[in-house]
Amino acid sequence: MTTNEYNQLGDNLVHDRLSIPRQKIEKQDPSDRVNNFDETYLAMDMDSAIIEAARCIDCPSAPCMDACPVHNDIPSALKMLENNDIHGAASKFRETSTLPEMCGRLCPQEILCEGACVVGFALRTDGSKHPPVAIGRLESFITDAERKNLGKFPVPMILPSTGRSVAIIGSGPAGLTVAEELQIRGHSCTIFDRWPEAGGVLRYGIPNFKMSKAILEEKIQSLKEMGVSFETSVEIGSDISLEDLRESRGFDCIFLGNGAGIGNLLKTEGEDLENVYQATDFLVRGNLEDFELPESQRGLPHVGDDVVVVGGGDTSMDCVRTAIRLGAKNVTCVYRRTENEMLGRQEERVHAREEGVNFSYLTTPTRFIGGSDGKVNSVELVEMELSDPDESGRRRPVQIADSEYVIDASAVVIAIGYNADSDMGETSEVETDNWGLIQVDPRTGQTNIPYMFAGGDVVNGADLVVTAIADGKRAATWVHQYLLSLSSSDSSS
Repeated sequence: MTTNEYNQLGDNLVHDRLSIPRQKIEKQDPSDRVNNFDETYLAMDMDSAIIEAARCIDCPSAPCMDACPVHNDIPSALKMLENNDIHGAASKFRETSTLPEMCGRLCPQEILCEGACVVGFALRTDGSKHPPVAIGRLESFITDAERKNLGKFPVPMILPSTGRSVAIIGSGPAGLTVAEELQIRGHSCTIFDRWPEAGGVLRYGIPNFKMSKAILEEKIQSLKEMGVSFETSVEIGSDISLEDLRESRGFDCIFLGNGAGIGNLLKTEGEDLENVYQATDFLVRGNLEDFELPESQRGLPHVGDDVVVVGGGDTSMDCVRTAIRLGAKNVTCVYRRTENEMLGRQEERVHAREEGVNFSYLTTPTRFIGGSDGKVNSVELVEMELSDPDESGRRRPVQIADSEYVIDASAVVIAIGYNADSDMGETSEVETDNWGLIQVDPRTGQTNIPYMFAGGDVVNGADLVVTAIADGKRAATWVHQYLLSLSSSDSSS
């Protein structure tokens, strides 16, 4: 559709809007992008963005808002974009989300807002079906455009100081959100992180080809302008305890948002061979500069010609796509179930295939084989089949007898999920469950210790950026109430 055709549409005619085809979202050509770490998607232009926004029919029930964990007012933002009001549209997203630039790039919109978009399943007079509105790409376009116009992230007005201070453990999306929300309310926030640079999973878990680190750097700078302090390379439990933060440093409240960064092990023979990597170690070394990493993790990972990645989620796609960019000639993703059972985003598998990655479904490693030099050189695999459904309806992968075979492997990456990073020292009394997840009141995010709150992956397990933001916003509201109650108690006494 051309801009002139768009201008001739009726203002409120739903069938006119439903006739607008989804605008093409441009990407780097695969042959180009495998040679760089730039974002795969290219920026939309203003005309295409306005036309795409016009596909929204502004339905009264707005199921897209309900499907969004932070309940962004998507119809209002898109209407503002359609009226060429970039600042208004961006402000609308920022009312409910602290990181809309990142959510627009990283959220699985197909199962959230876009999955609920009426445009995607509406019946048209000719019987055709069109994809949903490209909400995610529009969200990132809008907020990127605002930052470009301003030259930086917008910095909100800060209320006068309350004299209260909050220690925030972890600088991922939950921690950054809590810091922003509480700093705005006048509380002094300090973020602690064990990594050398701030950002948590946004820096150390998201490859550059999915989100440019420049966006994160700008966000952190905006928080510093607001008065948020950062203390990096600090390990809670060894460098300083939670009790010391309270007793020696004088923090009134602590928020635990240290994520789920402990990779699961296969516990397979040969997993300790050289060039067998855990996903996080492989990704951070492959995507980040040495100054961003501890000394023990500096230097590019070895890939060689043949890389095998074990796992079926988004992290495994990050690993295979990183391996391709590091120069591997043959990259194979090994997954013990079928593609139908994969938990990651379909678009990431599409990108991986476009870039030359091979997929070996219904396959699992039985051992990693090394040479006399202690380095992995091959992987023994076995074929699997899915059992009949059990009582829950789930089909288990079962090994097929005598189906073992061996493939070459100059490097192996284990990407089979993460556990919570909740070990904060022997003296910590924060309650956790059998999986190490911190237990909180789901309404408030408060732990068993009244002055400690928690949210994000350390509570939920490895989850989405947007759910961590939602946790952070909810917890910030109740931390604020807790701090106000302290002030009330002080004044009454």
